[in-house]
Amino acid sequence: MEGQPHQKIEQQQSKGKYLNSEPVSGRTIKKTLQIFLRFLTEKRTNTEPTSQIPVVSLTTNQLGQLPDDQLFIIKLGHSSLLLKVYGEVWLIDPVFGERASPFTFMGPKRFHPTPIDLKTLPFIDRVLISHNHYDHLDETTIRALTNRIGRFYIPVGVDQTLIKWGVEAEKISCFNWWQEEKIQDGFIAFTPTRHFSGRGLSDADKTLWGAWVIETGRERLYFSGDSGYFSGFADVGEKYGPFDLAFIETGAYDSDWPDVHMIPEQSLQAYRDVRGLRMMPIHNGTFDLAFHPWYEPMERIFQLAKRQPGSQPVPLCTPVFGEAHTLESLKHTKPWWQPLMEKQLQTSVTHREAQKIK
Repeated sequence: MEGQPHQKIEQQQSKGKYLNSEPVSGRTIKKTLQIFLRFLTEKRTNTEPTSQIPVVSLTTNQLGQLPDDQLFIIKLGHSSLLLKVYGEVWLIDPVFGERASPFTFMGPKRFHPTPIDLKTLPFIDRVLISHNHYDHLDETTIRALTNRIGRFYIPVGVDQTLIKWGVEAEKISCFNWWQEEKIQDGFIAFTPTRHFSGRGLSDADKTLWGAWVIETGRERLYFSGDSGYFSGFADVGEKYGPFDLAFIETGAYDSDWPDVHMIPEQSLQAYRDVRGLRMMPIHNGTFDLAFHPWYEPMERIFQLAKRQPGSQPVPLCTPVFGEAHTLESLKHTKPWWQPLMEKQLQTSVTHREAQKIK
């Protein structure tokens, strides 16, 4: 299903760089250095878990035993998802590396192991990438899997990076905003977000960023990638909604970058705008990428989802990493982070009280 760009939002370029449909505040080298300095000097509290995050181990054999006549969803960590789509194995923004960083010796380190070992993954039919940031596009992962992947679906411009890493050009489908490609009984579409791209100081916004719509023939899914809140979510909902499940970015927000990531209240509104029927918060629980406590995004969206004035609670799906779920079983997930959060908060209170005594 080859589609033409939607008329409401078309990506534009200026001097070889992609632009957002709604402007974002200037991202200068000076601003980047100021944020880096904050990370070095600002006192932060509970940005990493002090207890072991629950992870359900998954083997290739177990994955193969999942029935081929259903859709299964497995959250691997952060924004990484594994889907079994009626027998096919898909990955979305797979990051199996130890750090979301250009360096192996520094940068955000994962809080928990991946549910399934990278070396034991089976053949992957399709990989979808939302943009080229290190917490969404991991060189170690791509190089390890390139010979076991059938097809890559990526934003325009990212193909050159993949080819440099050993991916055959024939395996790559590049997408502009609103472009679609037919698959089996459905289609994949790439839609706008309000974000940016770049893996260094010299390649800012030279590749596109966006979100994915997946139509399986039976279900319709939305994967937000990274985004600040903007009117484009409503356009996606109008064109492609409703969605049986919406994976919405909820985490790594801060007052220093309000235009390109969402606070939980905005994430909830984005879910409504795209006309989601269930919401799974992503972009949390695996890496320390901001200044808020590691558990805050999940707890904040959990509380917001429960107390919606004048409406039913939002059906929030919060699976443990590695759990294989159908859309039906996602209704029964629990707030797995709360016992860890409560223990960590209690420890912090006890520590402060001890310091006062001293």
